[in-house]
Amino acid sequence: MRLGFFDGNPKQLLFGNLGPSDVCTDDHQKLALDAAKQGIVLLDNNGVLPLSRTIIKSLAVIGPNANATKVMISNYAGVPCQYTSPLQGLQKYVSMVTYEVGCRDVKCNNDTFIDLAVQTAMNADAVVLVVGLDQSIEAEGLDRVNLTLPGYQEKLVTDVANAATGKVVLVVMAAGPIDITFARNMRKIGAILWVGYPGQAGGDAIAQVIFGDHNPAGRSPFTWYPQEYADKVPMTDMNMRANATINFPGRTYRFYTGKTLYEFGHGLSYSSFSKFIISAPSTILINSAPNNILLEPYSNNGEAIDASSVANCDDLQFNLMIGVKNNGPMEGAHVVLLFWKPPSTKVVTGAPNMQLIGFERVRVKKGKTKYVTMSLNVCKDLSLVDVEGKRKLVIGQHTIFVGTTSEHQVRHHFVVRQAGDESGEPLVSLT
Repeated sequence: MRLGFFDGNPKQLLFGNLGPSDVCTDDHQKLALDAAKQGIVLLDNNGVLPLSRTIIKSLAVIGPNANATKVMISNYAGVPCQYTSPLQGLQKYVSMVTYEVGCRDVKCNNDTFIDLAVQTAMNADAVVLVVGLDQSIEAEGLDRVNLTLPGYQEKLVTDVANAATGKVVLVVMAAGPIDITFARNMRKIGAILWVGYPGQAGGDAIAQVIFGDHNPAGRSPFTWYPQEYADKVPMTDMNMRANATINFPGRTYRFYTGKTLYEFGHGLSYSSFSKFIISAPSTILINSAPNNILLEPYSNNGEAIDASSVANCDDLQFNLMIGVKNNGPMEGAHVVLLFWKPPSTKVVTGAPNMQLIGFERVRVKKGKTKYVTMSLNVCKDLSLVDVEGKRKLVIGQHTIFVGTTSEHQVRHHFVVRQAGDESGEPLVSLT
């Protein structure tokens, strides 16, 4: 409606005369490329990436998604301006590129083409394997039945990597997580990228990351579960929280207690970043609203204050300032993730293990430090929801985590407590 679809003749309206030339502008196509680059996640890197275009003279590009085009835009996409497949993107960096499909499609129902892929890998300075899924495997109304690579794709990856005489890079193109434990355990595979479905410019984005023209900073938007998780959890069980009595490990980073292949928020860079907290509160004092004077003060850890009884609850803000230093060899972006862990409480059951409450992307030159300020709302960001849907502020020690456990994680503890009515203490004390 906001575009005027119901306002009469579109030719007489603001957007009615726009055509492909208005959509496919240079700026829009640069935006598509930038979005693809920002979304790529470097899962593993044993010093293989970035590849050097001066050293790599021959490149083998192998896999059912190596020359993908339409696959990259997935569903719910408009008409692309043009496609750049991974193969086409990599051909811009190396003059001698050999391509083998390895599997006819992602279902990879037979191993007919694997031998050709193996022979190609044996004669290249480096191998880029592009595997994964497409809309024939995962789509609306089409759920996957497992978390593994389809058909003979695992054999393709294993045989090619074992035969390769040069560096091997694995690129996973898929919307959801795949159990690639076998690949992580192979010494011959030096780096692994997850690229999602990267859009029309995905091939250029992948190539720029592999050859170091873009320093990756993407973070995994989901938890990577092992296949045993899918074997253990019934599809009909929609519970989120872990239940030890039935050996259920829970779902998502907020509740999952089992082993992960990669955790939510995982993502590496060609640089190394250190983070430190510049300023943060040590105590947050909560006053009750004038018409909601509490009969008894909540002073014991684990007790909870109803957010509706807190004075100016929606306006209770505080800032957290974080320093980010680039200790690596090249400029790059870093996504600062801020997690919160509430105190233990019996007032609210099923509290999450932790919860993402903020994130910020910051670009830092090598050797330099940038500062990130995150504004948090006490009642919205530091509260739990009980079984009746009411927000509760838990008294006691809260913990902030900066970053994931797969990086250098910084912790900060602070106490939330109720201010005495007679104290005249501020609503939020940044002590």
